[in-house]
Amino acid sequence: MEFRPTEHQHQRWNPLRGEWILVSPHRLQRPWSGAQEETALPVADPNNPLCPGVTRPNGIRTPDYESTYVFTNDFPALHPDAPEPPASKDPLFQMAPAKGTCRVICYSPRTDVTMGIMAVQDIVKIIEMWIQELLDLGKRFDWVQIFENRGEIMGCSNPHPHGQIWASSFIPNEPRIKDLKQREYFEEHKTPMLLDYVKKELEFKERVVLSNNEWVVVVPYWAAWPYETMVLPRTHIRRMSDMNHDQKVALAHILRQLLTKYDNLFKTIFPFSMGWHGAPTGSNLDKNVDHWVFHGLYYPPLLRSATVKKFMVGYEMLCQGQRDVTPETAASTLRNVSATDHYMFKDSKPADK
Repeated sequence: MEFRPTEHQHQRWNPLRGEWILVSPHRLQRPWSGAQEETALPVADPNNPLCPGVTRPNGIRTPDYESTYVFTNDFPALHPDAPEPPASKDPLFQMAPAKGTCRVICYSPRTDVTMGIMAVQDIVKIIEMWIQELLDLGKRFDWVQIFENRGEIMGCSNPHPHGQIWASSFIPNEPRIKDLKQREYFEEHKTPMLLDYVKKELEFKERVVLSNNEWVVVVPYWAAWPYETMVLPRTHIRRMSDMNHDQKVALAHILRQLLTKYDNLFKTIFPFSMGWHGAPTGSNLDKNVDHWVFHGLYYPPLLRSATVKKFMVGYEMLCQGQRDVTPETAASTLRNVSATDHYMFKDSKPADK
């Protein structure tokens, strides 16, 4: 029998993490049209602590901000001045210092917006705030993780558009592995792994969802989540702070298009975990990081509708990642969804200032 990647189970190698993922497309051979569920959000909620003028549970009043707004998380996972654990010589019971800080970034004073319907200039402001926080926190901490959990299904109970920034004195597991794998590839091939990767994806085209002069959005060849995407630069950007003005604007454009596609797929405010990975900071600022390529990651859990999600349990937790929809099928589905006509605007379009 001839092998067909769209029909037969196989494994795919993830060179960024040095691990395999199981692909089982035969489980979803029959054509299927995803159920859709239109959702909307209020302009503001007087009980939402992220809205301007609302008092948060700790008694601090959120100011009447008019654009992006950043504040230190009221209940942070990391503190900058926590005491350090004692050293241990036992190899089975090790502890290490963990210092840092956690911040919240509100994207807009309005609750009823997402990046899919925001003006490009407002998304640029978010990008610039990310960069400002990276530069500030990166002076003191080795890793600055900018991320967003969107949707209650992803554990985010607050619908106000916002993200988080966690800065730590250590490099966490995911970026630590990426640093190692990218360095190994660079030493062997003398070129950055993700620059080689994006060039090949542009040649193949089958997993490309969006592209412009500066950025490319693909469903990675090794994607684990059903509609997972990666945002990659066309040129060698090592950290988010390396972007020039044109790259920021182009990134804002492609993020709005991607988020519109996501929201339109099942006509819902699409849930996901999103984050940015770039070269480490802090004590690494003066080191050679040419092996690093800055990139963004979107991990959406939805599989078949606005309420049916992919669970990473059982085999995924005990063995390795597994997916049913092939990355090529997922990319084709996303390509065919509108990137401009957001479902929340049936009769008009959001202003693009």
